[in-house]
Amino acid sequence: MKYLIVGLGNIGAEYAATRHNAGFRIADALVESADASFSTERYGDIARMRVKNAQLVVLKPSTYMNLSGNAVRYWKEKEGIEIDNILVIVDDCALPFGAIRIKPRGSDAGHNGLKNIAQMLGTQNYPRLKFGIGNDFPRGTQVDYVLGQFTPDEEKLMPERIKIAVEAIKTFCLAGIQTAMNSYNNK
Repeated sequence: MKYLIVGLGNIGAEYAATRHNAGFRIADALVESADASFSTERYGDIARMRVKNAQLVVLKPSTYMNLSGNAVRYWKEKEGIEIDNILVIVDDCALPFGAIRIKPRGSDAGHNGLKNIAQMLGTQNYPRLKFGIGNDFPRGTQVDYVLGQFTPDEEKLMPERIKIAVEAIKTFCLAGIQTAMNSYNNK
């Protein structure tokens, strides 16, 4: 089976350590876990790796968050990957910091990256792994919060939370979404 694993984020040093780039960081850790590496190709950085009998194409779009769907649609079609075998990794300020929520489908909940992916794929019925970034911000400052950096205390916890997210992705590919949800949601 072949899977397209998409870590969402924004390219550029100014975004690298932001909450909005949690998807990129998880994708990086996934690729590192297989001693694979990214190469720059059309619409983003691509890594190819295996997890047992599963082939993974890992994508970090270079289209910026709001146009992520262009990259997802291109690589889905180029690699001939079924929509149920796509997993989009995205930050979510509705979840507490470090919480993981895997879903087979859902709304974009105001997330511009997810909104564009749904537009480009023509459906919201694609799997996603949401990584909680918390919501400790005053009303009207969500953009600054999301584009801000994790606190030092959160950064200390990131390696362990990212490791759990990587294991959840591998479970999704090897055992299916239901097992991944049962094993990792609310963990």
